[in-house]
Parts: sequence; structure tokens; C-alpha cells
Amino acid sequence: MTERRPKLVALGLVLVCVLAVLWAARASRQDRVHRETLYVFGTLVEVEIRGEDTDRAQAATAAVGRLLQSLHEDWHAWRPGLLGDLNTAIAEGRGLTVDDRLAGVLRDGRRLSCESGGLFDPAIGGLIGLWGFHADTPPTGAPPSADRVAALVAARPRMTDLRIDGARISSTNPAVQLDLGGFAKGAALDLAAAELQAMGIENAVLNAGGDVNVLGTHGDRPWRVAIRDPFVWGAVAAIALRPGEVLYTSGNYERYFEHEGERFAHIIDPRTGYPVREIVSVSVLDTNGARADAAATALSVAGTQGWAEVAVAMGVQGVLMITDSGALLATPQMMQRLEPVGDAFPAPVEVVPLPAGVPAPSCGE
Repeated sequence: MTERRPKLVALGLVLVCVLAVLWAARASRQDRVHRETLYVFGTLVEVEIRGEDTDRAQAATAAVGRLLQSLHEDWHAWRPGLLGDLNTAIAEGRGLTVDDRLAGVLRDGRRLSCESGGLFDPAIGGLIGLWGFHADTPPTGAPPSADRVAALVAARPRMTDLRIDGARISSTNPAVQLDLGGFAKGAALDLAAAELQAMGIENAVLNAGGDVNVLGTHGDRPWRVAIRDPFVWGAVAAIALRPGEVLYTSGNYERYFEHEGERFAHIIDPRTGYPVREIVSVSVLDTNGARADAAATALSVAGTQGWAEVAVAMGVQGVLMITDSGALLATPQMMQRLEPVGDAFPAPVEVVPLPAGVPAPSCGE
């Protein structure tokens, strides 16, 4: 027995050394951080990859950059590109064959619009252009005349007017002009996250102006994301995102113009043709960027009356809404995840339960 003890001690020391080396290697790998910033979809997109060597991380961000730039060019409604060609074809009463990615995002957009009851509707590109929100910079000057707004609303362009046969797109309504700004970032970041996963990247964050998709973790902790305060510089809350989660916010505090003391924001109510006023910010926690992006827009349009039913119809559960009076409204699922930044939230949070028994919308092909 006494002869074996030194051998066991030696083996134990070797094991400890091996574990220490492995732990140090793992810690060193986790400490590797690669960041790049791109400008697409009218905003800065930050890509952060953790735990990969420099060459591998650079190759992954380069692939994501090429993908996002391609989508930016193809999906831009008002510049030469595939979506612009489709809008021209629709206005002329023709169909057009597009690529599978654009056909897929249009199919998703049509379903999401149906689920929202038309409160989210990328077919109102004509109204977006009329108000001047089709450019990357905010419009200036006076708002459009009431007659012009009323004429476009009366034409009733809707995503349900689209006919999608494989990659062949047409519309039964020539007034449809597609603008994907209401969910293009979400759809694009979903594709970018899938690209990173396909390349074997396990831990990364994609941040497009505060709209975030995450993969894995931030080292030994979750990715922690702040929700911007729309009234003052700072944050109203933070959320620790789990692997695969997304957080998207629609607000009227960045893209707007003022005329004679009145503010006009970029989120347009398809029912009236006029910008949303009551809601200044909606944040949606989900696992799908396109759905979260579209739902944040739809709930901004819905306002404080009926938004919970729209959330259920669109399949989202984590919602934080901020009204123009500064009131905070949150679903129970969101309230469980919100963390104050500092000692407390900037205002009491009213918890709004999601209703049961909301009939599922019929939004098949």
C-alpha cells in the first residue's frame, strides 16, 4: 500500500496539471473577441464573435458582410435592385420571378401581415414614399396633403393582394408597392445568424441599431442587452438573452420630422395613412427576428387598446410598450425577464396579461 501512494500522488499531480492547462486554454479561447461594424439597412450593424481564432472569425464576419450587403441591395424598395424591379412590375400589372430569398421573405411578410390583422403591412410602400420615409435620412418640409394620403388609403394596398407561385410574384392590386423596412432587419439578421451557425460559430451577437440576435453566450455569462429610453439618454431596462433569442424595438424617437411644432414619425398606420402617435416604443423578446421586428411595428400601430390580442395572434409573448406619457406596459413573460438599469425602472411597470381564447387567424398560403 505504501509503495502505491507516491504513484497515486504523482498521477494526481499530473491530472491537476492537465486540467489546469485545459482550463487555461479554454479561458484563453473564451477571451478571444472579434468585432466588425457594417452599414446596411440604414443603420450600423455590429457583429461580435467570441471564442474563435482571428482568421476563422474574420472569415465568418466577411461572409455575413457579403450576405447583408447583398440583401440590402436586393431588398431596397427605392434604389435599383430586385425589389425595385418587382415594384415596377406590379405597378405595370406584370409578375416577376425573383430569387428564393426574396420570395421567402415576401411569403413570411404576407403571413405576418395577415396575423397582425393588417396592422403590419409592407404593401404600403406608396404611403412610406409619400411621407418621405423611404430614404435613409429623415424627410424635411411639410407633410403630404390629406387628399393624397386618402387616395392611397382608398386604393387599399395589402400584402394579401400578393400572389406567390414559387419565386414568381404578382399582385391583384397595382397599388401595392413593397417596402420591407418594417421587418427587413429582422429577416436579414435571421439569415446572418444562420450563416454563422452554418460556419460553426457558436457564440456571437448581431446588433443592428439596438435590434439584436444572439448565438450562444458571452463567455461564462449570457448576452445582456439594454432597451433604450425613448425620452432621455439611457436605458429603461436590460435583458439577459438566452442562446437563440432576439430582442427588437420599434420606436418613433429616431426617424421623424417636425413641421410647425408637430412631430411626424416613420411608423405609418395602414388604416389611416398617418404616422402613429400614442406609442413611442415597443420591444419584443422572441426567438425569430422577422416575427419580432414585424410584431413591434404592428403593436406600435395597435396602441394601448387591443395590442395584447394582436401579440397573441402573432405568436409573441414578451412585450414591453412605452406610451407617449411615459407609461410602461409589459406582458408577464417580459416582466419576468426585465432588469432595472440602476436602482429602479424609470416608471412603475403595468403588467398586462395576454388574453386566452384569441382565435388563430387563417393565414395559410
